[in-house]
Amino acid sequence: MLKFFSKLVLIAGLVASAHAQEGPDQMIKTVTGEIIELIKSDKAIQAGDQKRIQEVVEGKILPHFDFTKMTASAVGREWRNATPDQKTQLTKEFQVLLVRSYANSLSQYKNQTVDVKPYKASSDPEVTVKTEVKQPGAKPVQIDYDLHKPSGEWKVFDVYVAGVSLIANYRDSFGQEIKASGIDGLIKSLRDKNSARATDKK
Repeated sequence: MLKFFSKLVLIAGLVASAHAQEGPDQMIKTVTGEIIELIKSDKAIQAGDQKRIQEVVEGKILPHFDFTKMTASAVGREWRNATPDQKTQLTKEFQVLLVRSYANSLSQYKNQTVDVKPYKASSDPEVTVKTEVKQPGAKPVQIDYDLHKPSGEWKVFDVYVAGVSLIANYRDSFGQEIKASGIDGLIKSLRDKNSARATDKK
C-alpha cells in the first residue's frame, strides 16, 4: 500500500500559520491548491532539480508534521524505554527518512487532484480528515489524515492510504529491528538507510 505514498505530497504545506483559524478540512483544501499550483509553475521541480525539491519539502512539509509523535507511535511501547538521547536520535533519523520520501514524491507529481471530504466539527483533540486523490487513468485513492493541535496549529501525526496506516507499517519493521538489536540497532539501521539514500542522490 505504501506505493501510494507519493500522493502524500499533495498536502505539503498543511497547517500554514495563515490558515491557523480554519478548520482542518478547509485548511487542507486551501493549502493543497497552493502546493499544486507551485508544482505546476516551478520549472525546477518539473525538471527534477533535487536541491529545489528539497527546499520545498523542508519549507512546506517539515514544519507541519509532528515528527516526535509520529516516531513515538512508530516505535511503540519501546519508546518509553528509550533514553532522551535515543529519542532525539530516533526522531531525527525518522524525520530524514520521511522527508526524503516526500522529496521523491514531489518529483513524481502527475496531475493528481484532491477532493477533500466534508468535515464535521468536533471538540475532540484528535481529528481525521478524509480525502480522495484522483489520478488520470487510474482509480481514486482514499487518503485520510490524523491531526491534532498541540500548540495552536494543526499537525499531521499519521496517514492512512487506502485504509492502511503509514505509522503501523513502520511499527512492524521497527519492532523487528528493536527485537533483533535493540533501540541503538534501530537508530543505526535508520542512519545507514538515510546515508545510503543521500549517496544515491549524489
